[in-house]
Amino acid sequence: MRGPSLPSIEASFREPPPKLAHVARGLRRRQTNSEARLWSKLRNRQLDGLKFRRQVPRGRYIADFLCDEAMLILEIDGSRHADTVEADAARTSYLQSLGYEVLRLMNWDVMQNTDRVLDHIQALAAERKKAPSSAPSGHLLPKGRRAAVARGYRGGSE
Repeated sequence: MRGPSLPSIEASFREPPPKLAHVARGLRRRQTNSEARLWSKLRNRQLDGLKFRRQVPRGRYIADFLCDEAMLILEIDGSRHADTVEADAARTSYLQSLGYEVLRLMNWDVMQNTDRVLDHIQALAAERKKAPSSAPSGHLLPKGRRAAVARGYRGGSE
């Protein structure tokens, strides 16, 4: 007898549970000052041509900012995160298991040192784009990237 079937990891990328998608939409409408400042610098590929999205469901969590090209997630932490260290560690571990690097930034750092924060994000993203992917197999890549990866492997001989 088999156990209950679990949703695949791939399913967690395609369609988030309706409630989670609704929560993410609400978070996009009610962003903090530090999220608004960072978003104003990341949106429309302003940072090194990287495509960032905000409040994106990934599995059972919502990432503050996500860049699929670099497999990078940015989490903006306020003072309340000092009380949730264990929960944050579990969240980070889960997102890393999906192949993402998680960079945690403090609200005050984003507000006071925006240029330094952006330099750090840019350097980390560049490093991640150069390195071989630590993500699970290509079926988890976004649709456009999945096709590009497939095309890259077709013509090569090993």
